[in-house]
Amino acid sequence: MQFFAKAANVRMGVIPSERSLERFSVRGGERRICFRSRLSIKMKEAPAILRFMKSAAILALVTLLSLVACKSRQESAFSGTVPSPSSSNPYAATGTGFDYYLLNLSWSPEFCYSHPTAAECASHSTFVLHGIWPENKDGTYPENCSNAPGPSDPSRFSDLYLDPGLLEHEWRTHGTCSGLGADAFFSTARTAVHSITIPAQLNNLSTQISMPPGEIVSLFMRSNPAIPRESIAISCGHNYLTAVEFCLDKSLHPVACGPIRSCRANTVRIPPPR
Repeated sequence: MQFFAKAANVRMGVIPSERSLERFSVRGGERRICFRSRLSIKMKEAPAILRFMKSAAILALVTLLSLVACKSRQESAFSGTVPSPSSSNPYAATGTGFDYYLLNLSWSPEFCYSHPTAAECASHSTFVLHGIWPENKDGTYPENCSNAPGPSDPSRFSDLYLDPGLLEHEWRTHGTCSGLGADAFFSTARTAVHSITIPAQLNNLSTQISMPPGEIVSLFMRSNPAIPRESIAISCGHNYLTAVEFCLDKSLHPVACGPIRSCRANTVRIPPPR
């Protein structure tokens, strides 16, 4: 079994954010578009002016209701394909014993700088899933909550974790504190990963760039309009990007990160995949 120490993610040092790395390529989500429906109204005979006034009033009401419904969907929709807890992802809302999830997408090129033989490094990826971790609003987080068995077939989640040792570590350390079974926990992790759209500027990076942490947050906000700034945190070590983190409720919708803070460097360097 391979364990990743907190110091493993960065060049010659530790990272401010709590944990370590592994990898997965993230697909963009779909954009929801609201369409105004047409209404065909049949009216009894009436003077022309009266028919016109009634038609105008009804159409105005239908348009208003359509716009209100559309705005509501846009404000509540996550930027990817996040299902409702009652539909194709029935497990997302059943977590107990914590307040929210912290989804950590690690910047694989930085990890691979010091771990070039790691399984994830052969794919020359950008962001990979490190983990989805139960967190509390007061800054505490549960760990190692039980001896419950891991996934019945770990290979089902090889798209998330190429290293079976890391999958087992994530389950034992964090998944056992989610209130979910192992298969449901990693299925929830997969749904969360697919809900995030990676900005093209980072996903297609070919040369090293530098930018302030706030600009990285802005890139993700533009690619994921439903995720507010307070739901995103940047992790760095020695002024290199190590991860981007997202705070999600148990239904995988964005929430404020509370005590989780972004890297305080003025500028962070982002090396490309090797």
